[in-house]
Amino acid sequence: MAVQPNFELERDFCNDDGHPIRTGTLWSCVAHIITAVIGAGVLSLAWSTAQLGWIGGPIALLCFAIITYISSSLLSDCYRSPDSVTGKRNQSYISAVTLLLGSKQAWACGLLQYLSMFGTGIAYVIATATSMRAIMKSNCYHDKGHKAPCSYGTTMYMVLFGVVEIFMSQIPDFHNMAWLSIVAAIMSFAYAFIGFGLGFATVIENGQIHGTLTGVPASNTANKLFLVFQALGDIAFAYPYALILLEIQDTLKAPPAENKTMKKGSMIAIFVTTFFYLGCGCFGYAAFGNDTPGNLLTGFGFYEPYWLIDFANACIVLHLVGGYQIYSQAVFSVVEKWFAKKYPDNSFVNDFHTVKIPLLPKFKVNSLRLCFRTFYVICTTIIAMIFPYFNQVLGVLGALNFWPLAIYFPVEMYFVQKKIVSWSSKWIVLRTFSFFCLLVTIVGLIGSLQGLITAKFS
Repeated sequence: MAVQPNFELERDFCNDDGHPIRTGTLWSCVAHIITAVIGAGVLSLAWSTAQLGWIGGPIALLCFAIITYISSSLLSDCYRSPDSVTGKRNQSYISAVTLLLGSKQAWACGLLQYLSMFGTGIAYVIATATSMRAIMKSNCYHDKGHKAPCSYGTTMYMVLFGVVEIFMSQIPDFHNMAWLSIVAAIMSFAYAFIGFGLGFATVIENGQIHGTLTGVPASNTANKLFLVFQALGDIAFAYPYALILLEIQDTLKAPPAENKTMKKGSMIAIFVTTFFYLGCGCFGYAAFGNDTPGNLLTGFGFYEPYWLIDFANACIVLHLVGGYQIYSQAVFSVVEKWFAKKYPDNSFVNDFHTVKIPLLPKFKVNSLRLCFRTFYVICTTIIAMIFPYFNQVLGVLGALNFWPLAIYFPVEMYFVQKKIVSWSSKWIVLRTFSFFCLLVTIVGLIGSLQGLITAKFS
Protein backbone atom coordinates (compact mmCIF):
# COMPACT_ATOMS: atom_id res chain seq x y z
CA MET A 1 0.00 0.00 0.00
CA ALA A 2 1.38 3.42 -0.96
CA VAL A 3 2.21 5.77 1.90
CA GLN A 4 0.50 9.12 1.61
CA PRO A 5 2.60 12.17 2.46
CA ASN A 6 1.61 13.99 5.60
CA PHE A 7 1.02 17.47 4.17
CA GLU A 8 -0.11 18.76 7.56
CA LEU A 9 3.22 17.74 9.06
CA GLU A 10 5.14 19.28 6.14
CA ARG A 11 3.31 22.56 6.63
CA ASP A 12 4.37 22.57 10.27
CA PHE A 13 7.99 22.84 9.10
CA CYS A 14 7.39 25.48 6.43
CA ASN A 15 6.57 29.18 6.33
CA ASP A 16 3.66 30.69 4.42
CA ASP A 17 5.72 30.65 1.20
CA GLY A 18 6.66 26.94 1.43
CA HIS A 19 10.16 27.86 2.59
CA PRO A 20 11.58 25.85 5.53
CA ILE A 21 10.91 27.53 8.86
CA ARG A 22 13.05 30.63 9.27
CA THR A 23 14.96 30.65 12.54
CA GLY A 24 16.73 34.03 12.50
CA THR A 25 16.47 36.17 15.63
CA LEU A 26 17.16 39.79 16.54
CA TRP A 27 20.71 38.86 17.54
CA SER A 28 21.50 36.88 14.40
CA CYS A 29 20.16 39.90 12.48
CA VAL A 30 22.48 42.24 14.40
CA ALA A 31 25.41 39.87 13.80
CA HIS A 32 24.75 39.79 10.03
CA ILE A 33 24.50 43.60 9.87
CA ILE A 34 27.64 44.22 11.92
CA THR A 35 29.52 41.68 9.79
CA ALA A 36 28.42 43.55 6.67
CA VAL A 37 28.91 47.10 8.00
CA ILE A 38 32.03 47.02 10.19
CA GLY A 39 34.35 45.92 7.45
CA ALA A 40 37.18 47.40 5.46
CA GLY A 41 35.50 50.81 5.64
CA VAL A 42 36.26 51.38 9.34
CA LEU A 43 39.98 51.36 8.65
CA SER A 44 39.79 54.47 6.43
CA LEU A 45 37.70 56.60 8.81
CA ALA A 46 40.62 58.24 10.65
CA TRP A 47 41.96 59.39 7.29
CA SER A 48 38.49 60.61 6.26
CA THR A 49 38.11 62.52 9.52
CA ALA A 50 41.53 64.06 8.93
CA GLN A 51 40.45 65.40 5.54
CA LEU A 52 37.19 66.85 6.90
CA GLY A 53 38.56 68.24 10.17
CA TRP A 54 37.19 68.36 13.69
CA ILE A 55 33.91 69.95 12.61
CA GLY A 56 33.15 68.14 9.37
CA GLY A 57 34.45 64.69 10.34
CA PRO A 58 32.23 63.83 13.33
CA ILE A 59 29.22 65.57 11.76
CA ALA A 60 29.65 63.52 8.56
CA LEU A 61 29.87 60.25 10.51
CA LEU A 62 26.71 61.03 12.49
CA CYS A 63 24.81 62.18 9.41
CA PHE A 64 25.63 59.01 7.50
CA ALA A 65 24.50 56.94 10.51
CA ILE A 66 21.13 58.72 10.53
CA ILE A 67 20.77 58.42 6.75
CA THR A 68 21.57 54.69 6.90
CA TYR A 69 18.95 54.06 9.56
CA ILE A 70 16.28 55.98 7.61
CA SER A 71 17.05 54.10 4.41
CA SER A 72 17.11 50.70 6.17
CA SER A 73 13.73 51.44 7.80
CA LEU A 74 12.17 52.36 4.47
CA LEU A 75 13.55 49.25 2.83
CA SER A 76 12.56 46.86 5.63
CA ASP A 77 8.89 47.84 5.10
CA CYS A 78 9.21 46.59 1.51
CA TYR A 79 10.04 43.00 2.51
CA ARG A 80 6.35 42.10 2.24
CA SER A 81 4.12 43.55 -0.48
CA PRO A 82 1.59 45.01 -0.81
CA ASP A 83 1.20 44.88 2.99
CA SER A 84 4.37 45.25 5.07
CA VAL A 85 3.25 42.67 7.67
CA THR A 86 1.23 39.94 5.91
CA GLY A 87 1.93 40.42 2.20
CA LYS A 88 4.01 38.33 -0.21
CA ARG A 89 7.68 38.09 0.73
CA ASN A 90 10.34 39.82 -1.36
CA GLN A 91 13.29 37.58 -0.58
CA SER A 92 15.89 39.81 -2.23
CA TYR A 93 16.48 43.45 -3.06
CA ILE A 94 16.00 42.87 -6.77
CA SER A 95 12.69 41.01 -6.31
CA ALA A 96 11.33 43.95 -4.29
CA VAL A 97 12.34 46.43 -7.00
CA THR A 98 10.80 44.23 -9.70
CA LEU A 99 7.48 43.94 -7.88
CA LEU A 100 7.16 47.56 -6.76
CA LEU A 101 8.90 49.54 -9.52
CA GLY A 102 8.77 47.30 -12.59
CA SER A 103 11.21 45.32 -14.70
CA LYS A 104 12.99 48.29 -16.34
CA GLN A 105 14.06 49.77 -13.02
CA ALA A 106 14.87 46.26 -11.80
CA TRP A 107 17.41 45.84 -14.60
CA ALA A 108 19.16 49.08 -13.65
CA CYS A 109 19.03 48.16 -9.97
CA GLY A 110 20.35 44.65 -10.59
CA LEU A 111 23.29 45.94 -12.64
CA LEU A 112 24.28 48.42 -9.93
CA GLN A 113 23.63 46.00 -7.07
CA TYR A 114 25.70 43.12 -8.35
CA LEU A 115 28.42 45.43 -9.65
CA SER A 116 28.64 46.93 -6.16
CA MET A 117 28.75 43.51 -4.49
CA PHE A 118 31.45 42.41 -6.90
CA GLY A 119 33.36 45.61 -6.14
CA THR A 120 33.02 45.03 -2.41
CA GLY A 121 34.60 41.62 -2.91
CA ILE A 122 37.52 43.36 -4.67
CA ALA A 123 37.87 45.83 -1.79
CA TYR A 124 37.90 42.97 0.71
CA VAL A 125 40.66 41.19 -1.22
CA ILE A 126 42.73 44.40 -1.10
CA ALA A 127 42.03 44.99 2.59
CA THR A 128 42.83 41.40 3.57
CA ALA A 129 46.11 41.35 1.66
CA THR A 130 47.07 44.72 3.17
CA SER A 131 46.44 43.36 6.69
CA MET A 132 48.40 40.19 6.01
CA ARG A 133 51.30 42.27 4.74
CA ALA A 134 51.01 44.53 7.80
CA ILE A 135 51.57 41.53 10.09
CA MET A 136 54.84 40.78 8.31
CA LYS A 137 55.92 44.43 8.40
CA SER A 138 55.01 44.78 12.07
CA ASN A 139 57.24 41.84 13.01
CA CYS A 140 60.02 43.19 10.79
CA TYR A 141 59.87 46.66 12.36
CA HIS A 142 59.91 45.13 15.82
CA ASP A 143 63.00 43.05 15.04
CA LYS A 144 64.97 45.56 12.93
CA GLY A 145 63.71 48.96 14.06
CA HIS A 146 61.08 51.38 12.79
CA LYS A 147 63.42 52.78 10.10
CA ALA A 148 64.17 49.39 8.55
CA PRO A 149 63.24 48.93 4.85
CA CYS A 150 60.54 46.35 5.56
CA SER A 151 58.97 46.01 2.13
CA TYR A 152 56.48 43.30 1.20
CA GLY A 153 54.16 42.98 -1.79
CA THR A 154 50.46 42.07 -1.63
CA THR A 155 50.06 39.74 -4.63
CA MET A 156 50.91 36.54 -2.76
CA TYR A 157 48.48 37.41 0.04
CA MET A 158 45.70 38.19 -2.44
CA VAL A 159 46.18 34.78 -4.04
CA LEU A 160 46.14 33.09 -0.63
CA PHE A 161 42.91 34.87 0.33
CA GLY A 162 41.40 33.88 -3.02
CA VAL A 163 42.19 30.22 -2.40
CA VAL A 164 40.51 30.36 1.03
CA GLU A 165 37.41 32.04 -0.45
CA ILE A 166 37.11 29.39 -3.15
CA PHE A 167 36.58 26.85 -0.38
CA MET A 168 34.38 29.12 1.74
CA SER A 169 32.21 29.91 -1.29
CA GLN A 170 30.92 26.35 -1.29
CA ILE A 171 28.77 27.21 1.75
CA PRO A 172 25.31 26.75 0.18
CA ASP A 173 23.56 30.01 1.17
CA PHE A 174 22.81 32.64 3.82
CA HIS A 175 20.83 30.18 5.94
CA ASN A 176 23.93 28.03 6.43
CA MET A 177 26.34 30.75 7.48
CA ALA A 178 24.95 32.29 10.67
CA TRP A 179 27.94 30.80 12.51
CA LEU A 180 30.34 32.52 10.10
CA SER A 181 28.60 35.87 10.61
CA ILE A 182 28.82 35.53 14.39
CA VAL A 183 32.55 34.75 14.24
CA ALA A 184 33.11 37.61 11.78
CA ALA A 185 31.11 40.03 13.95
CA ILE A 186 33.25 39.12 16.98
CA MET A 187 36.40 39.76 14.92
CA SER A 188 35.08 43.13 13.73
CA PHE A 189 34.39 44.16 17.34
CA ALA A 190 37.91 43.08 18.27
CA TYR A 191 39.85 45.06 15.68
CA ALA A 192 37.55 48.09 15.84
CA PHE A 193 38.05 48.18 19.62
CA ILE A 194 41.83 47.80 19.20
CA GLY A 195 41.94 50.68 16.69
CA PHE A 196 39.82 52.75 19.07
CA GLY A 197 42.02 51.83 22.05
CA LEU A 198 45.36 52.43 20.30
CA GLY A 199 44.19 55.84 19.12
CA PHE A 200 43.05 56.76 22.62
CA ALA A 201 46.29 55.50 24.20
CA THR A 202 48.39 57.44 21.69
CA VAL A 203 46.49 60.64 22.46
CA ILE A 204 47.14 60.11 26.18
CA GLU A 205 50.82 59.38 25.49
CA ASN A 206 51.18 62.48 23.31
CA GLY A 207 49.51 64.62 25.95
CA GLN A 208 47.70 66.61 23.29
CA ILE A 209 45.03 66.37 20.59
CA HIS A 210 46.34 66.83 17.07
CA GLY A 211 44.36 68.14 14.14
CA THR A 212 42.53 71.32 13.15
CA LEU A 213 38.96 72.41 12.56
CA THR A 214 39.42 72.31 8.78
CA GLY A 215 41.52 69.16 8.48
CA VAL A 216 44.71 68.35 6.61
CA PRO A 217 45.90 71.26 4.43
CA ALA A 218 46.41 70.72 0.69
CA SER A 219 48.62 72.41 -1.89
CA ASN A 220 45.64 74.21 -3.41
CA THR A 221 41.87 74.55 -3.07
CA ALA A 222 41.11 72.05 -5.86
CA ASN A 223 43.21 69.31 -4.25
CA LYS A 224 41.57 70.00 -0.88
CA LEU A 225 38.12 69.65 -2.41
CA PHE A 226 39.07 66.37 -4.09
CA LEU A 227 40.34 64.99 -0.77
CA VAL A 228 37.15 66.09 1.02
CA PHE A 229 35.03 64.50 -1.72
CA GLN A 230 37.02 61.25 -1.49
CA ALA A 231 36.61 61.26 2.31
CA LEU A 232 32.83 61.49 1.88
CA GLY A 233 32.99 58.57 -0.54
CA ASP A 234 34.95 56.51 2.01
CA ILE A 235 32.38 57.22 4.74
CA ALA A 236 29.57 56.38 2.31
CA PHE A 237 31.22 52.99 1.75
CA ALA A 238 31.52 52.36 5.49
CA TYR A 239 27.82 52.53 6.42
CA PRO A 240 25.07 51.30 4.05
CA TYR A 241 24.02 47.65 3.85
CA ALA A 242 20.88 48.06 1.74
CA LEU A 243 22.30 45.62 -0.80
CA ILE A 244 21.77 42.68 1.53
CA LEU A 245 19.14 43.99 3.96
CA LEU A 246 16.24 42.01 2.50
CA GLU A 247 18.35 38.86 2.27
CA ILE A 248 19.11 39.24 5.99
CA GLN A 249 15.45 40.00 6.75
CA ASP A 250 14.44 36.85 4.89
CA THR A 251 16.24 34.77 7.54
CA LEU A 252 14.11 36.14 10.42
CA LYS A 253 11.38 34.17 12.11
CA ALA A 254 7.95 35.63 12.81
CA PRO A 255 6.21 36.70 15.00
CA PRO A 256 7.10 39.47 15.67
CA ALA A 257 6.76 40.87 12.15
CA GLU A 258 10.03 40.72 10.24
CA ASN A 259 10.12 44.48 9.58
CA LYS A 260 9.86 45.22 13.30
CA THR A 261 12.74 42.89 14.12
CA MET A 262 14.77 44.34 11.24
CA LYS A 263 14.26 47.94 12.36
CA LYS A 264 15.23 47.08 15.91
CA GLY A 265 18.28 45.14 14.70
CA SER A 266 19.28 48.04 12.46
CA MET A 267 19.00 50.50 15.33
CA ILE A 268 21.21 48.37 17.58
CA ALA A 269 23.78 47.60 14.88
CA ILE A 270 24.03 51.21 13.65
CA PHE A 271 24.39 52.51 17.20
CA VAL A 272 27.22 50.05 17.89
CA THR A 273 29.01 50.71 14.60
CA THR A 274 28.71 54.49 14.98
CA PHE A 275 30.29 54.28 18.43
CA PHE A 276 33.28 52.43 16.98
CA TYR A 277 33.39 54.61 13.86
CA LEU A 278 33.55 57.81 15.90
CA GLY A 279 36.15 56.25 18.20
CA CYS A 280 38.39 55.02 15.38
CA GLY A 281 37.92 58.13 13.24
CA CYS A 282 38.27 60.78 15.94
CA PHE A 283 40.95 59.18 18.11
CA GLY A 284 42.94 58.18 15.02
CA TYR A 285 42.94 61.79 13.85
CA ALA A 286 43.62 63.11 17.36
CA ALA A 287 46.64 60.80 17.62
CA PHE A 288 48.29 61.56 14.27
CA GLY A 289 46.85 64.84 12.98
CA ASN A 290 48.10 65.64 9.49
CA ASP A 291 50.06 62.37 9.40
CA THR A 292 46.97 60.17 9.81
CA PRO A 293 47.48 57.04 7.65
CA GLY A 294 44.99 55.94 5.00
CA ASN A 295 44.48 52.64 6.83
CA LEU A 296 44.53 52.99 10.62
CA LEU A 297 45.92 49.53 11.42
CA THR A 298 48.14 48.92 8.41
CA GLY A 299 49.52 52.40 7.70
CA PHE A 300 51.94 52.18 10.65
CA GLY A 301 50.97 55.17 12.63
CA PHE A 302 51.11 52.50 15.38
CA TYR A 303 54.22 50.34 15.74
CA GLU A 304 53.89 49.00 19.25
CA PRO A 305 52.83 46.81 20.89
CA TYR A 306 53.59 44.86 17.76
CA TRP A 307 51.77 41.74 18.95
CA LEU A 308 48.56 43.74 19.36
CA ILE A 309 48.93 45.15 15.83
CA ASP A 310 49.41 41.57 14.60
CA PHE A 311 46.33 40.37 16.48
CA ALA A 312 44.19 43.25 15.17
CA ASN A 313 45.21 42.53 11.58
CA ALA A 314 44.57 38.82 12.07
CA CYS A 315 41.05 39.75 13.26
CA ILE A 316 40.60 41.85 10.13
CA VAL A 317 41.57 38.90 7.96
CA LEU A 318 39.16 36.53 9.74
CA HIS A 319 36.37 39.09 9.60
CA LEU A 320 36.80 39.76 5.90
CA VAL A 321 36.70 36.04 5.13
CA GLY A 322 33.11 36.16 6.44
CA GLY A 323 32.37 39.62 5.08
CA TYR A 324 33.33 38.53 1.57
CA GLN A 325 30.79 35.72 1.81
CA ILE A 326 28.03 38.00 3.16
CA TYR A 327 28.15 40.03 -0.05
CA SER A 328 29.04 37.24 -2.47
CA GLN A 329 26.30 34.83 -1.41
CA ALA A 330 23.64 37.22 -2.75
CA VAL A 331 25.33 37.15 -6.17
CA PHE A 332 25.74 33.38 -6.07
CA SER A 333 22.07 32.91 -5.22
CA VAL A 334 20.62 34.99 -8.05
CA VAL A 335 22.91 33.48 -10.72
CA GLU A 336 22.30 29.90 -9.64
CA LYS A 337 18.54 30.37 -9.36
CA TRP A 338 18.47 31.87 -12.86
CA PHE A 339 20.36 28.89 -14.32
CA ALA A 340 18.14 26.41 -12.45
CA LYS A 341 15.02 28.08 -13.83
CA LYS A 342 16.43 28.38 -17.35
CA TYR A 343 17.78 24.82 -17.52
CA PRO A 344 15.61 22.70 -15.17
CA ASP A 345 16.71 19.37 -16.70
CA ASN A 346 20.43 20.07 -17.03
CA SER A 347 22.50 17.80 -14.79
CA PHE A 348 25.45 20.24 -14.68
CA VAL A 349 23.13 22.87 -13.21
CA ASN A 350 20.91 20.79 -10.94
CA ASP A 351 22.65 17.57 -9.87
CA PHE A 352 24.56 17.25 -6.60
CA HIS A 353 27.39 14.80 -5.93
CA THR A 354 28.50 13.55 -2.53
CA VAL A 355 32.20 14.11 -1.79
CA LYS A 356 34.18 12.69 1.13
CA ILE A 357 37.49 14.26 2.11
CA PRO A 358 39.57 12.52 4.80
CA LEU A 359 38.99 13.92 8.32
CA LEU A 360 35.96 15.91 7.13
CA PRO A 361 32.27 14.98 7.01
CA LYS A 362 30.60 14.22 3.70
CA PHE A 363 29.25 17.17 1.77
CA LYS A 364 27.41 17.72 -1.50
CA VAL A 365 28.95 19.49 -4.49
CA ASN A 366 27.12 20.98 -7.45
CA SER A 367 29.08 21.42 -10.68
CA LEU A 368 27.62 24.85 -11.52
CA ARG A 369 28.21 26.08 -7.97
CA LEU A 370 31.79 24.86 -7.98
CA CYS A 371 32.68 26.37 -11.37
CA PHE A 372 30.82 29.69 -11.14
CA ARG A 373 31.83 30.51 -7.58
CA THR A 374 35.46 29.62 -8.25
CA PHE A 375 35.48 31.82 -11.37
CA TYR A 376 33.87 34.69 -9.41
CA VAL A 377 36.55 34.56 -6.68
CA ILE A 378 39.33 34.43 -9.26
CA CYS A 379 37.93 37.53 -11.02
CA THR A 380 37.75 39.61 -7.82
CA THR A 381 41.30 38.56 -6.93
CA ILE A 382 42.78 39.48 -10.33
CA ILE A 383 41.12 42.91 -10.42
CA ALA A 384 42.33 43.60 -6.86
CA MET A 385 45.87 42.89 -8.07
CA ILE A 386 45.44 45.45 -10.85
CA PHE A 387 43.97 48.20 -8.61
CA PRO A 388 45.43 47.70 -5.10
CA TYR A 389 44.54 51.24 -3.92
CA PHE A 390 42.62 50.94 -0.67
CA ASN A 391 41.13 54.38 0.03
CA GLN A 392 40.41 55.23 -3.60
CA VAL A 393 38.66 51.93 -4.33
CA LEU A 394 36.53 52.30 -1.19
CA GLY A 395 35.55 55.83 -2.22
CA VAL A 396 34.47 54.80 -5.72
CA LEU A 397 32.44 51.87 -4.39
CA GLY A 398 30.88 53.99 -1.67
CA ALA A 399 29.79 56.66 -4.12
CA LEU A 400 28.39 54.15 -6.63
CA ASN A 401 26.52 52.28 -3.92
CA PHE A 402 25.26 55.14 -1.79
CA TRP A 403 22.58 57.11 -3.60
CA PRO A 404 21.11 54.70 -6.15
CA LEU A 405 21.02 51.58 -3.97
CA ALA A 406 20.88 52.88 -0.42
CA ILE A 407 18.62 55.90 -1.07
CA TYR A 408 16.85 56.16 -4.45
CA PHE A 409 15.34 52.68 -4.76
CA PRO A 410 14.30 52.38 -1.08
CA VAL A 411 12.59 55.78 -1.25
CA GLU A 412 10.82 55.01 -4.53
CA MET A 413 9.68 51.59 -3.32
CA TYR A 414 8.43 53.12 -0.08
CA PHE A 415 6.33 55.63 -2.07
CA VAL A 416 4.65 52.77 -3.96
CA GLN A 417 4.34 50.45 -0.93
CA LYS A 418 2.75 53.10 1.29
CA LYS A 419 0.92 54.89 -1.56
CA ILE A 420 2.50 58.25 -0.68
CA VAL A 421 0.69 61.09 -2.47
CA SER A 422 2.81 63.46 -4.60
CA TRP A 423 3.54 66.82 -2.95
CA SER A 424 2.38 65.61 0.46
CA SER A 425 4.63 66.60 3.36
CA LYS A 426 6.18 63.11 3.57
CA TRP A 427 6.76 63.07 -0.21
CA ILE A 428 8.54 66.46 -0.10
CA VAL A 429 10.72 65.47 2.86
CA LEU A 430 11.81 62.18 1.28
CA ARG A 431 12.41 63.80 -2.13
CA THR A 432 14.63 66.44 -0.47
CA PHE A 433 16.42 63.69 1.45
CA SER A 434 17.05 61.78 -1.79
CA PHE A 435 18.31 64.87 -3.65
CA PHE A 436 20.74 65.75 -0.85
CA CYS A 437 22.16 62.21 -0.91
CA LEU A 438 22.50 62.41 -4.71
CA LEU A 439 24.74 65.46 -4.32
CA VAL A 440 26.88 63.57 -1.80
CA THR A 441 27.23 60.67 -4.23
CA ILE A 442 28.27 62.95 -7.11
CA VAL A 443 30.99 64.74 -5.16
CA GLY A 444 32.19 61.47 -3.58
CA LEU A 445 32.50 59.81 -6.98
CA ILE A 446 34.36 62.78 -8.47
CA GLY A 447 36.89 62.87 -5.64
CA SER A 448 37.44 59.11 -5.56
CA LEU A 449 37.87 58.74 -9.31
CA GLN A 450 40.37 61.59 -9.33
CA GLY A 451 42.26 59.89 -6.49
CA LEU A 452 42.21 56.50 -8.22
CA ILE A 453 43.50 57.94 -11.51
CA THR A 454 46.20 59.90 -9.72
CA ALA A 455 47.33 56.82 -7.73
CA LYS A 456 47.37 54.58 -10.82
CA PHE A 457 49.43 56.89 -13.00
CA SER A 458 51.60 58.67 -10.45
